[in-house]
Amino acid sequence: MHRGGEKEMKKSVFFKAGIYLLLLLMILSGCSSSEGTSGEEKSESGTKKLVIAEPVHLIGYLPLYAAIREGFFEEEGLEVEVITATGGAHVTSVVSGDAWGNIGGPESNQMANTGNSDPIVSVVNVVNRANVYLMADTEQTITNTSKESLAEYLKGKTIAAGRFGGSPNLLTRWLLMDVGLDPEKDVKLEEPADASAVVSLVESGQADIANGAEPQITEGINKDVWAEPFYSFASLGDYPYSVLSVKKSTIEEDPETVNSFVSAVMKGLKLIDEDHELALEILKQEFPSTSEDSLQASLDRAYADSLWSKDGFITEEALAKPMEVVEKTGVYTNGYSYDELIDMQFVEALSQ
Repeated sequence: MHRGGEKEMKKSVFFKAGIYLLLLLMILSGCSSSEGTSGEEKSESGTKKLVIAEPVHLIGYLPLYAAIREGFFEEEGLEVEVITATGGAHVTSVVSGDAWGNIGGPESNQMANTGNSDPIVSVVNVVNRANVYLMADTEQTITNTSKESLAEYLKGKTIAAGRFGGSPNLLTRWLLMDVGLDPEKDVKLEEPADASAVVSLVESGQADIANGAEPQITEGINKDVWAEPFYSFASLGDYPYSVLSVKKSTIEEDPETVNSFVSAVMKGLKLIDEDHELALEILKQEFPSTSEDSLQASLDRAYADSLWSKDGFITEEALAKPMEVVEKTGVYTNGYSYDELIDMQFVEALSQ
C-alpha cells in the first residue's frame, strides 16, 4: 500500500476512535447524576460559578478574558473560570459535564454531536475571522497569491501545519486542496501537537513554511525566522473561528443563566472593540511572559483584520465556511443543520 494511503487509513482509525470515545463519554455523562447543571456550582460569594473550557490560552479569546477581568460576569451574578483543555478535550469536557461550556470552532462541536441526544449548541460569536496565517523562511518569498502561483510555490515544501484535526491544520489542508495540490503527496506536513513548535521547526530548517497566529507571528519576525505572513486565512471574511457554546439541555433548563452569560460576553466584545488601550492592559495580565511589543503587534494585526465579532452573531453564510473545510478535508462529511448547531436567540434579544 502507498505510504500516503497508510497514513490516511491511520488517521481514519484515529478519528473513528475519537468518535467512539465521545460516545462513551456521552453515555457516562447520561448515567451520572448531580445537582444543578453540568460544569456549574455556587461560589462562596453566592454567585453561580461556570467553567469554560478553552483548547489553548489564546490572544484571540481576549473578549472572554476582558469580560472576566472587568467584572461583566459578576454584574450578571456569575463567576466564570476558564480551564485549558488541549487535544480536543475542550469539547469532550462539555459532553462529560466537567465544563459548562467551551470556546472553539462550531465544527468541532458538530463532530461531537454525532449520535448525541444532548448536542452542544453555539450561543455567541467571539472570533469572527479564521485566525491563521502562513509564514515562510526568510529566504523563500512569494508576492503573487493567485491559486496558480500558490500551487507552484507550495508544491514540494515542508509545512509545519500543527496538530492533525486542529483548525490551523485543516485550513492548511483545505488551501492546498483548493489550489489543486494533494496534502499527502505534493507537500510534507509536520504535525506537532504543540502549536508553539512551528517557530522552532522553521528556525531549525525542518520546515520551509509554518501556519500560526499571534504572538507566534511577531516572535518569528523578531527572530528573523520569517517575514510578514504571505497568506492570511482572515481574507476568507466572516468565519466563526471561535464561538462560545453550551449543551442544548442547558439552554432549555436554564435560559436565564445562558442569557446572563451571553450578555457579559457581548459587553466584552464591545469593550475590546472600543478601548484599545485597555485591551492591551488586559492582554498584559493574561500573557505576562510575552513582551509588550509582541502584544501590541498582536492587537494591531487583530484590529486590522477585524478579528473579533462586533455583535456576537453567527450567520448561516459564515458557518458554511468552516463546515466546508472539514467536509473537503474529509474529517467530517455527515452534514449539519444551522438551526441545530447555532442558537442566536440570546444575541438577538440583547441586540434589540
